[in-house]
Amino acid sequence: MGELEILEKDWRHWHYHNTALLVLSLIIFFFLANTVFVKDTITNIGSLGYLGAFVAGICFVSIFTLAPASVVLFNLANQLNPLEVAIVAGFGAVFGNYLIFRYIKNTVYRELKPLFMHHGAKPLIKLFKSPHFAWMIPILGAIIIASPLTDEIGMDLIGLSKIKTWQFLVITFLLNTVGIFLVIIASTSF
Repeated sequence: MGELEILEKDWRHWHYHNTALLVLSLIIFFFLANTVFVKDTITNIGSLGYLGAFVAGICFVSIFTLAPASVVLFNLANQLNPLEVAIVAGFGAVFGNYLIFRYIKNTVYRELKPLFMHHGAKPLIKLFKSPHFAWMIPILGAIIIASPLTDEIGMDLIGLSKIKTWQFLVITFLLNTVGIFLVIIASTSF
C-alpha cells in the first residue's frame, strides 16, 4: 500500500474529518472574501434579476456571506419589486438553511456531539430540555433567523427542538422572507 493510500485511509477513519473540512472551507473563504474575483462575482449575481435574488438568499443565511448578500438584495430591490425580491430570496434562504441544517446535523454535529457531552454539555442540555426552557428554544431560534444575525445559531436552536423537516422549511421560509423584506425596507428608507 502506497503512502497516499495510507493517508486516504487514515483520513476516512479520522473521526473529525467533516468538521475539519468545514473549518478549512471557512478559513479559505475568509481569505478569498476580499478578492477582486469574489467582489466581481457578487456584482454579477446582482445583475441576474430574480435568479440573483435566489442566490443572494442562499448567501444571506451565513455570517460569512451576509453582508454581500444584503448589498445584492438592496440593489435588486431598487430595480425590482422589493416584496418579490424578498420572497424569492426567502426561497433561496430556505435552500441555504436546509443545506447547512442537513450537513451540520448529519456530519459535523454527529462528530462533535461526543466531545461536547464529554466536556460538560449535559447540564446545559438538561436545562434547555426542562419544561421551563424547552418552549423558549424554538422561539429564540426563530427570532435569530428572522433577524439580520447569522442563521446558523438560530438553526441550531430550532434543531435542538424535535421539529420535523417540513416544519423547519416552512418556518425558515417565513422568517427569512420577513427578515429579508425588513432589511430591504430599512435600507431603502435611508
